[in-house]
This record gives sequence, C-alpha cells and structure tokens, in this order.
Amino acid sequence: MCRIGAIKSREPVHPSKALYLMLPQQEGHDNSGYAMVMQDLYGVFERYKDKPLLSLACTPRGAQMVSAYMEEKGFTQLAEWVPDVDRRPGLDIRAMPCYVFRNYDYPDACRGRAPEELEELLLDTRLALRRLLEESGQGFVYSFWPDVLTLKEIGDPRDIAAYFRLWDDDGALMAKSIVTQCRQNTNYDIVRYAAHPFFLQGYTLCANGENTFYTKNTEYQKSLHRGYVGFESDSQNFLYTLHYVLHELKWPIKYFKHVITPLPFAEAEGRPDRKVLSLIRESLAHLEINGPNTIIAVLPDGRMLTCCDSKKLRPVVVGGDGTTIAISSEVCGLNAILPHRDTSRDIYPHEREVVVIANDLAVQRWNQ
Repeated sequence: MCRIGAIKSREPVHPSKALYLMLPQQEGHDNSGYAMVMQDLYGVFERYKDKPLLSLACTPRGAQMVSAYMEEKGFTQLAEWVPDVDRRPGLDIRAMPCYVFRNYDYPDACRGRAPEELEELLLDTRLALRRLLEESGQGFVYSFWPDVLTLKEIGDPRDIAAYFRLWDDDGALMAKSIVTQCRQNTNYDIVRYAAHPFFLQGYTLCANGENTFYTKNTEYQKSLHRGYVGFESDSQNFLYTLHYVLHELKWPIKYFKHVITPLPFAEAEGRPDRKVLSLIRESLAHLEINGPNTIIAVLPDGRMLTCCDSKKLRPVVVGGDGTTIAISSEVCGLNAILPHRDTSRDIYPHEREVVVIANDLAVQRWNQ
C-alpha cells in the first residue's frame, strides 16, 4: 500500500512541508523512495516561470549528451540550480552522480508559435532525451515544462531529504503546489521512472493502490498517444487516461470519473444523461480501472483534484486552514502540517465523488 499527499497554498511553501505531511504516515509506506512534483515555482525559479524547466538525474556523460542535444536543437540555457547535496556516509539513497534542474529559452525558430505547438515541442524533446539516455543507460528525464520541477529518488525519504537538504527551509526551492509520495514502485521493477508522481504536458498524478486492469489499459493506451510510454507502474494508466480525456478529447473533468469508474448499467440507464454515459462506456471501455485506489492530480491550469475507486477501498482526506489546503491518505498527515484547521470541515471523498481545489482554494465537490 502507498501513501500519497499534496499541498496547495496561497503562499509558496518549502518541500519540507510536504515531507512533514508524509512522515506521520510512515506505517503506510516502506521507505523505498521519495518523489515530488513542484508546480507554480518560486525561490530560484521565480524569474523563469514561462521558460521550460528540465528535471533529470544522470551520469556526467549523460549531462554532456543532454547539453549537446539541447544546443543542437537550438535551446538556450538561461539558468540552473545545482543542489548542494549532503554526501555524508550512511545515508540510505541510491544517488545519481548528477542532478540537472535547468531553465531553457525556446529555439529562435519557435518565436511566434502557438502555445499548442510549443507544448508538442516540449513533449517531443523530453521523449527524445529519454530515448537518448535510456539507450545508453546514462540517466532519467522526468519533466520538461515551464514552472514544473520533478525529483525522484530511491532510498529512505528522510535520508533523501537530508541528501538534497530539503529539511533546510532556505528559500531556494519554493512552490504553491506540491504532490508527493514516499514509496518506490514495488509491484514491478524498482526504477526511478516508476516512482509517483507522474507528469505529462502539465498533468501531474500520483495514486495509492492498484489497477488490476493494467494490461487492458496499457495495450489500449499505447495506441492513443506517442507520449504514453514506459508503463513502469500500473498507476501511470491513470495519468494517461486523465490526459487523454481532458487534453486530447477536451472533455470536462466530470467525465474522467465516468471513464475510469462507470456507473452500474441499471443506475446509468435511469439517468437523463444515459445516452452520453452509454457512449462513454462503449467507446472507452478499455480505460476503465479496477481495484483499490485513490488518486491525486494537478491540471495544467493549477487546479488540484482527488477521487477514489468505485468501492472506496483506499483512504483520502482533504483539509485546509484558509491559507493552505492539503490532501492526504491519512488524517495524521493533515494534523502534522495544519494543526489549527477546523477539522469539522475536513472532507472524506466517497466513491462517487470528485473533489476539485481551485486556485483560490475554493473546494468543489462533484458527484457522478
């Protein structure tokens, strides 16, 4: 079983807050890894919000290969943050030799292009870099997107945080949105790509649980989009379905839940929108999921959401104090970082519900 968490705040917060959210839930994870996606960045990246940020872990040769590729394609490096890592002996971390967090400007040939074209360029660049490093075993590329930083590591979350000095609230890394998980993938091979959260074209997602329709989802998704790659974890299926429903089909959020957990036939037949629900089920049956799970996701416009499987077999709670809202697998996580909130207003989403947190922290609850 995993434990997942997320923070959305009016004010920038440090990664240490996400760690304090997760550590009380230690019994629910196995200390095999730590990963986070930070969005709406401040600190050292505040000046470059509109410039794509490359996040990767690699060897020195891999770093050279990436630099050469980016130069060849016309990308210009604008800024770089190099973590001042703590290399003291005894830390439980399988550290890579190099970590690259680098802002680039777009190639001159891209000036004046539509935002949709730039999105496709960033996706194709990340996929090309992934292939480049994967074929030679030189590293891992996690994201290449404006205002997004991704970190994934194998080891004990406390020691990973110590290695990257994430306990030190020095103001360098700050964000208004952080999604995190304290566990490596243990259903399949342990590789960095398999660690939650996952990211694709502005969509971030992590999950607690299992998807027993992994094979069915995977075989179908491979035919849908060039960006649906890897499949190192069954939870990646959730991200790709979210991206497909909202980005490719351009449907409203409410239909995402109808795709992954469709209503029983008898109940759907009695609804006024039965024709729509029937068409969704017929056309996207291979994207239905099964098994115990809860997801947390962030959309390109910054909204955050959470929902559960059709039987509510994994826990999740949402709570806030007016300045910060957090989502956590267990309420002890909220208690750790939001001790003065009004607990009577905590939300425990049910199996038919999608909870959406807007950028002004207004909470919407949608039922299937």
